[in-house]
Amino acid sequence: MTDLSALRRTALDWISANEARMSAFNERIWHFAEPAWREYRSARAYVEVLRAEGFEVEEGSGGMPTAFCARWGKGGPLLASFSEYDAVPGNCQAVVPRREPRAGMHPYAAGHTDPHSSLGTAALTSILAAKAALEATGTPGRLVLFGEPAEKVCGSKPVHAAKGYYDGLDAAVVYHPHMQNTVTAETQFGAYWSAVITFTCDSPETWIDKSLLPIRDVGHAAARAPGATDALCLMYTTTKYTKEAMFPHAGAWTLNECILHGGDATSDNLAPRFTQIQYSWRTPSLPMAQQIANVLMNNARSAAAATACTAHLRWVTRTRVGLANTVLTDATWANLQEVGPPAYSETAKAFAREIQSNLGLAPMEDPFAAANTKLTTPAEFEAGMRHFLPPWQMHLSADDYVEFCWHCPTVRLLTARPRLRAPDADFDYPMWSYNALGGLPAAIDPGMFVAAKTMALTLLDLAAKPGLLEAAQAEWRDRTGGGMGGSNWVAPLLPKDFAAPVDLRWPEYVTTARGDEWCVPTPLDGLGAGEAL
Repeated sequence: MTDLSALRRTALDWISANEARMSAFNERIWHFAEPAWREYRSARAYVEVLRAEGFEVEEGSGGMPTAFCARWGKGGPLLASFSEYDAVPGNCQAVVPRREPRAGMHPYAAGHTDPHSSLGTAALTSILAAKAALEATGTPGRLVLFGEPAEKVCGSKPVHAAKGYYDGLDAAVVYHPHMQNTVTAETQFGAYWSAVITFTCDSPETWIDKSLLPIRDVGHAAARAPGATDALCLMYTTTKYTKEAMFPHAGAWTLNECILHGGDATSDNLAPRFTQIQYSWRTPSLPMAQQIANVLMNNARSAAAATACTAHLRWVTRTRVGLANTVLTDATWANLQEVGPPAYSETAKAFAREIQSNLGLAPMEDPFAAANTKLTTPAEFEAGMRHFLPPWQMHLSADDYVEFCWHCPTVRLLTARPRLRAPDADFDYPMWSYNALGGLPAAIDPGMFVAAKTMALTLLDLAAKPGLLEAAQAEWRDRTGGGMGGSNWVAPLLPKDFAAPVDLRWPEYVTTARGDEWCVPTPLDGLGAGEAL
């Protein structure tokens, strides 16, 4: 019989011995700051580490160039986690206690917010620690770490799920940085759907009957087809009008847009030929998500008909909703209690006080939010969310970890990313302050390693603690009505042959004669935007 306490101690010892190495890895990913679908250097860094540690790694899994699937082990239960590593456009920030972009970058280039750099590193650390413990003790167990790009558009996990990568998993232990240290319970995250609407003006010459014109060959003076820019503008405004009619103001659903391509220069009185706008919506249920999709498609057809364009819809993603597993919630919470909450050094506190001072605030003796350094029970966390949700709503916001829930018992751990203590209830710190703290090892490492230790212990419990995995799977089968294919089970919403939208015009870094920079050139000074109006 496996000595579970020795197994767990071996994992914790591995993390302690490798803490400096994993901290440096996290810092490296943070500085890459690569956005969705363009995480080339980040994915490569993970693959190199995993192969060096003895994992078999499939690069480009699911047809996604910056995804991977890393497997280790020959027998025993198959236990999973995932790493994310995408950054967010518009959040470029240096590790300094004032607003300042990373050197040489546009102020609105990408940067880590939540940050996914520490999310991914925590999962990697936990998997490597669990592997070291299983290997050292000869305990049966198989591990798989998925590299999941483009989480900010919930991009890769629905693709992996649709293509069968999650089939056969026995359990998954996943993580996200948060303000609190807890484990999610009954209320899970909801659905995230996203699509790109493309407008093309393919035959602008057919817009008007030229036989009706007194002068037929004066191009600069001729009436022209409205074109794709007008179609995009109509789509934007029509959707704003119809948003109020989609659903009541309940359910905390959201709908947001991003213009991917705004039309080409047409100073010669030519119709703009090509525009793209992305819509992304979060809902607590799948029928609500489908209704929003129906309205968007109607709006696109209407905008196209009015502007001599053709409308096209390409799905970016469609996720399911989350599914709780109380057995795993309880097991993970027990391990989080054993590890304990993060504690911040004087180095982290001094940096935080500098931020406060630079914002005109009185520096605080303890500048971090109280929730950062204490444990919040799953019940307390659940009650905090339920406080403002209607009784019928069991899902909130969106995250694509939910895809794992329908293939195996899944638990989601939360640990603190550093948040600053507010001087009063109405004060909000600017986003750059949190982004800067996310790049400071003294501030981000405490929560990251609490997560890594808790996840490693839970993975090992699932491999070796009698009855735990069986109980988690029994609950999962009950909730799905029999497991995969069961009466309550929801199949992947994307087809198996779905092609991930990696070829769209996503924001990214480029290399030109000027060197490496954001897709918006680095300005000579400030924003390069001219005089303020």
